[in-house]
Amino acid sequence: MAESSESTTVTVPLLQDTVDGVVDCKGRPAKRSATGRWRSASFIIGVEVAERFAYYGIGSNLISYLTGPLAQSTATAAANVNAWSGTASLLPLFGAFVADSYLGRYRTIIIASLLYVLGLGLLTLSALLPVPIPSNCGSSAESMPCRSNELQILCFFFSLYLVAVAQGGHKPCVQAFGADQFDEQEPNESRAKGSFFNWWYFGSCAGTLCSLIILNYIQDNLSWALGFGIPCIAMAVALVVFLLGTMTYRFGIRGDEESPFVRIGRVFLAAARNWKTEHLMMTTEEEARRTLPHKGSEQFKFLNKALIAPDGSRKYGKVCCFTDVEEAKSVLRLVPIWATCLVYAIVFAQSSTLFTKQGVTMDRSTGLGFDISPASLQSFISLSALLFVPIYDCIFVPIARAITGKPSGITMLQRIGTGMLLSAISMVIAAMVENKRLEVSREHGLVDMPMVTVPMSVWWLIPQYVLFGVADVLTMVGLQEFFYDQVPNELRSVGLALYLSIFGVGSFLSSFLISAIEKSTGVDGRDSWFANNLNRAHLDYFYWLLAGLSEIGLGAYLYFAKSYIYSWKSRK
Repeated sequence: MAESSESTTVTVPLLQDTVDGVVDCKGRPAKRSATGRWRSASFIIGVEVAERFAYYGIGSNLISYLTGPLAQSTATAAANVNAWSGTASLLPLFGAFVADSYLGRYRTIIIASLLYVLGLGLLTLSALLPVPIPSNCGSSAESMPCRSNELQILCFFFSLYLVAVAQGGHKPCVQAFGADQFDEQEPNESRAKGSFFNWWYFGSCAGTLCSLIILNYIQDNLSWALGFGIPCIAMAVALVVFLLGTMTYRFGIRGDEESPFVRIGRVFLAAARNWKTEHLMMTTEEEARRTLPHKGSEQFKFLNKALIAPDGSRKYGKVCCFTDVEEAKSVLRLVPIWATCLVYAIVFAQSSTLFTKQGVTMDRSTGLGFDISPASLQSFISLSALLFVPIYDCIFVPIARAITGKPSGITMLQRIGTGMLLSAISMVIAAMVENKRLEVSREHGLVDMPMVTVPMSVWWLIPQYVLFGVADVLTMVGLQEFFYDQVPNELRSVGLALYLSIFGVGSFLSSFLISAIEKSTGVDGRDSWFANNLNRAHLDYFYWLLAGLSEIGLGAYLYFAKSYIYSWKSRK
């Protein structure tokens, strides 16, 4: 029964343009051509190239450094790599919060870049510290393991996690700042923004590829200190490049508006406080549907209780407004997509750890007089991505756009799901190749000779790397655009941090899986799936497990993606 026949019409504005609006460095409205906006974006993409060059100069070959100079076991090193990469992918949540609430993206990028240079400098110093080496260190499988001094280990891990902190502020802000150079209210620029994410990933892969080809070779054949020092110089140059583009950037206007974290947090608190309140709920929901004609308003109706004061009356503006509630719902809708993409992130973590250890045991001759570095095999991920991005953006998208009428050709969720399917297929291939490698080692009597190269070409690993690259273009770029587009305008750095946190949590889950399987399969004197002697290990079992988990994750993702309702502010 309605309490009153009176109806109060509430006009709800679209998300305010105050933060999303942009000004030049002198505070004037930015009016520039599309060419000028791409010029600004090119400075920022250049910074991303250098940052990826530096980051993968450390992460891609980190397991080799840990099992080599630092003398850690395969399982311990893989767990440490996953823990570090997981931390580096979770810290962007904190960095994005600081940027969106206090410092702004521009200043956060500068501070993070300075920390990056400091961390890389200390990492180089740790590699220069003298290490006492026993005479029989590492000469055979039974020899005394190499041991690093405690100062070197302390300096190394301190600088390593300082780089993780720096990346936490750098990664989400640079990409969001680059996308902010395009005005999504203009149709042409909105379309250009979709291309920006594709070419952003293209630049990211270019930096990664250079790192994998150049730095990994230097680290394996010349010097670890030089291999860490070059990324330090690259980040210093990137900071200079970023500062040179200052006069061309568009900056978000930051006035005295309330923090979006406060607004959204108040919605959840108010809804929790009023969870028993039913008074006027029907009238409130009817008004919400009238003022916001979006079917997403029908989801998470419990949050509509944030519109009601504790005494049961409606006090719009004093409690929470409809816009605040819709923003809270848009954030909550991301949770199932975030959770179902975690298996993809677990699979992604293997390319820089176990795949690399496989390559160490195989024939790495190139026929050109030198052996390829095992970590350099990851370059095929970047190379396949570099080749696929232009095909996707210049050929597939226009064709799909003509068929579907969507600016991006296919929806962001369709793109993500396709990449997840390819990721599952890549794990099936990886399991089959590893099974073949174990057969070859048994056929040649090399099971108990881990220091001898298995007579099987390392090029057998290329298909799984290539599929990884294509899957990354689809899923990773799709996730970047999705989490940027589907959050409130003021939280876009946080949106990209949420995307990165998928891979952070995925790395931790990978580390947990490896540790749990190591303990459960290595009992009673048996060799575990991750034995140091990979000829007695069973990485193939682990890959089959991941393939099965990928299928389960993909099924759950498709269920939630099918019912997902795009944000009411989204045009996609």
